[in-house]
Amino acid sequence: MMKAVGIGLVLAVVGLAFGSMFVVDESQFAIVTEFGAPVGGVREAGLHFKVPLTQQVRRFDRRIQMWDGDPNQIPTKDKRYIWVDTAARWRIEDPLKFYTTVATERGAMSRLDDILDSVVRDAVSSHLLVELVRGTDYKAPEGAEEVMDFDGREIVPEDLQGRETILADILTEARKAMPEYGIELVDVQIKRINYVEQVLRRVYDRMISERKKVASQFRSEGEGEKANILGQMQKELSRINSDAYRESVQIRGEADARAAGVYAEAYSKNPEFYGFVRTLESYRTAIKENARLVISTDSDFYRYLQRAR
Repeated sequence: MMKAVGIGLVLAVVGLAFGSMFVVDESQFAIVTEFGAPVGGVREAGLHFKVPLTQQVRRFDRRIQMWDGDPNQIPTKDKRYIWVDTAARWRIEDPLKFYTTVATERGAMSRLDDILDSVVRDAVSSHLLVELVRGTDYKAPEGAEEVMDFDGREIVPEDLQGRETILADILTEARKAMPEYGIELVDVQIKRINYVEQVLRRVYDRMISERKKVASQFRSEGEGEKANILGQMQKELSRINSDAYRESVQIRGEADARAAGVYAEAYSKNPEFYGFVRTLESYRTAIKENARLVISTDSDFYRYLQRAR
């Protein structure tokens, strides 16, 4: 009997000894509670001790965690309704304050939902859509004029903020509420921006209209270039025809002059033969098939016909 009691006491002592020890991993924080109330926090990894039976250990992940918000429909400053999908990274900075305010990671996520959704909504509604979708270092293409109109006043690119600047402002504003919950907010990012369905259709129509306008401009420039090329071609063709005609007239004139010279030289040697040849040529021209020629018998034109009989 005494032996059994002794074994029981040993087991109880061993159990109390093990119950008084706990190990904290390098990726964890630990909070020691007594009857549910926190009595201390453990930041260092390793073996630690607590009062057995009355004290409990709550562990929290000290690594960076991800918050992924639900997409929200938010109007921009220029009244464009868009879907904004936001994400953030955070970690526990003060485990004791974290435990006393939000208790669990689920509670922290719920608190982040409220804070970040509100800050993002305020930031989006106070900026133009173009500021949310362009980078801070964006530069317009060379020669492009970017002057926008809002509320009756012109806005130039120098007056606009970029997405990175807006996100930095969101992060700064959201961080103001984090120390209250023992949380460090690492960063905030906008994963996606998209138009709501009604606006999306109008945007597509406007994009199509703008593309058609650009295409019409290209076609107009092409037609102008075409007319210019055709005009140059017609001008060159006229010049070639003119030069060719002048050259042909010159060649023809020279040929006629040479022919006249040959004729004159030949005819001067035998005028009678010249008259005979010219008369034959006249016969070929004047007398057609199925035609009648009425002339006088004493005509010079009839002279060679008389001799032929």
